Amino acid sequence: MASIGIIANSASGKDIRRLVAHATVFNNNEKTNIIKRVVLSAQELGVDKVIIMPEFYQMGSVVKNRLELSKELKCEIEIADFELDHDLTDSVKAIKYMEDKGVGCVVTLGGDGTNRAVAKAVKNVPLITISTGTNNVYPDMIEGTVAGMAAAVVASKRFDIESLTTKDKRIEIYKDGDLVDIALVDAVVTLETFIGVKAVWNYENIKAVIVARSHPASIGFSSIVGMRQIINPDDDFGAYVELNEKGKSVISPVSVAALRKIVASDPVILKLGEEYEFKASFRGSIALDGEKEILFDEGDTFIFKITKNGPYRVDVVKTLETAQKAGFFVK
Repeated sequence: MASIGIIANSASGKDIRRLVAHATVFNNNEKTNIIKRVVLSAQELGVDKVIIMPEFYQMGSVVKNRLELSKELKCEIEIADFELDHDLTDSVKAIKYMEDKGVGCVVTLGGDGTNRAVAKAVKNVPLITISTGTNNVYPDMIEGTVAGMAAAVVASKRFDIESLTTKDKRIEIYKDGDLVDIALVDAVVTLETFIGVKAVWNYENIKAVIVARSHPASIGFSSIVGMRQIINPDDDFGAYVELNEKGKSVISPVSVAALRKIVASDPVILKLGEEYEFKASFRGSIALDGEKEILFDEGDTFIFKITKNGPYRVDVVKTLETAQKAGFFVK
């Protein structure tokens, strides 16, 4: 039996940047439509079962009911059974649940934060990431139909998974020798001590940025590095900059429609496994992929490392090309 999972974050794309900037709003109706398209295309290519993450708006149940009503549903849809916390831990629970059920591929709908949550727990199941968040450096702008097609190809297990996927990098954050959290794109040290509003908006409070990837075409804090140093997802290194008054100014898109002049040091390359040590001389927080997650006190010390311990991410174009050459779509 070929099966896939869908993790759709109903809270993604709705943070403070809708109020203070001009960020796109991905409402849950649109996400529901994307889920429908993933399901419909996947089932046509042999997927027998789709497991969907539960969440407050019950998008998975809506999709199931509407497709049953329209008589378009051919596969089984299961809503994952676990207690909701109504935060990013739901995505962590969902990926564990789906891997335990043996799905062949998981499609995520969200931004960098959603995918970071999934990456904290995923082991070997490959991911297809559809961008529906605010900062969307990690996920891709993919049509749901195409995502469902690629997911079906991967879940068929007719092809060598390693040839269709990339093992991504991640930033690992250690305190007292223990791994406390990860980021997929960037980790930002800030002076901010209130994490009720997850997004960092006061850019003058930023003290350091550590990145696993960076590019001038990326939105977010990784672009501060990207304006000086391009780091591709498959490069075997990352980098960091420290923000101070002695560095060089760059105009950086630190958020949607928010180009700011940022003064930062020259990027310092971090090879895989190499350590960047931060010893706090102030109280503050560390934002991971755009969201404040770790509070720290003066005197605390953290180690940041770039590793290849990130998720397996599906190359959608290569996957469909490989399937086409093998006659996968010829029935």
